Amino acid sequence: MKDFLILGGGTAGTMMANKLRRKLRADEWSITIIDKDPLHYYQPGFLFIPFGMCEPSDVVRPKADLIPKGVTFRIAEVEKVDPKEKRVLLEDGDTLPYDLLLIATGTTPRPEETPGLKEDLWYRDIFDFYTFEGACALADKLMDWKGGRLVINLAESIFKCPIAPLEFAFLADSYFAERGMRDRVRIVYVTPLSGAFTKPIATRFLGQLMKDKGIEVIPEFYLERVDNDRKVLISYDEREVPFDLLVSIPINMGADMVNASGMGDADDLNFIPTDKHTLQAKEHDDIFVIGDATNVPTSKAGSVAHFEAEVLEENILRHIEGQDLLPDFDGHANCFIETGRGKATLIDFNYDTEPLPGSFPIPILGPMRLLKETRMNHMGKLAFEWIYWNMLLPGRRLPVSTQMTMKGKKQKVAS
Repeated sequence: MKDFLILGGGTAGTMMANKLRRKLRADEWSITIIDKDPLHYYQPGFLFIPFGMCEPSDVVRPKADLIPKGVTFRIAEVEKVDPKEKRVLLEDGDTLPYDLLLIATGTTPRPEETPGLKEDLWYRDIFDFYTFEGACALADKLMDWKGGRLVINLAESIFKCPIAPLEFAFLADSYFAERGMRDRVRIVYVTPLSGAFTKPIATRFLGQLMKDKGIEVIPEFYLERVDNDRKVLISYDEREVPFDLLVSIPINMGADMVNASGMGDADDLNFIPTDKHTLQAKEHDDIFVIGDATNVPTSKAGSVAHFEAEVLEENILRHIEGQDLLPDFDGHANCFIETGRGKATLIDFNYDTEPLPGSFPIPILGPMRLLKETRMNHMGKLAFEWIYWNMLLPGRRLPVSTQMTMKGKKQKVAS
């Protein structure tokens, strides 16, 4: 009997466990998932909680209910991986051997990495919404907030779900308008990027939306510290941005066990050097990496983990059979962006092609529209929750191409 270990029981780890249990013979391979948290969170729902668009209970389920029969689920903290000896050391002292290892440990916000961020004002006037606790605390704050200067700040440029801060700004505009207090709220979007997004065409589109909705954008602001007494963000070049209410997207880092194992990248953010096309760890043939744990140059988003899983399933099976791996992952990402007032837009891109306008998934017919605000896109965003629980996590194929296609996209866009 051979041992397949999966570190991390979130979106990526759960998908892969479901896929591989169907493909690997139970009398030949044991599969074990190790995760420190017994609860699974539908993280896209965190965005909606502060605005009362969903209840906290809607986004939580026991992980054990999502893991297939024939897969062992162990709740434990991983201390480190020993690639040389092919074993995983747990903090409770146990050691687990492996023949193949899949690392799906994701990334988490680390507000403590920024001086002053997680101090006296934390969960009083400074909040995150990338955690269940933060989203719930922010919901309570917004319910009674009387207005002022709302600042949304990206502490770094690498973090999971990079469109969520934009969505928060757009939904905040809609939320305060519906409450009849938009004129009492100044929304300021503070980012280390040169604009609203990382790619030129999408940045122009989203930047114009920001302008139309009266959201101020402060670009190229690299946060160094937060002054709690003065309620001010301070950049490395000593620029200052005052706030009454700060919504922070803190520095994101991978699991601590990555660097403890000597597997981290040069940035010391605990992400694992990974072949961006095969998803095999660059320095370890018997280790594969998926989702936010990788350092591949695409978005850390749920859609990326989904497309990676389609490629990784095949490559793991090929690796077991001694065949060459397929370099098939193209960096495909596909994300709905809530824009408020019952509308959303959609972006679709990969390593080589930036988001372009057009129709998705069917050329001309759509029904979704790329880089355009529509109610149909909003409905697609809401429908994704059912798809997530009932199709994505169980590892079923979705009617969307794993590789990005240019069909339906307008390749010539006016500047």
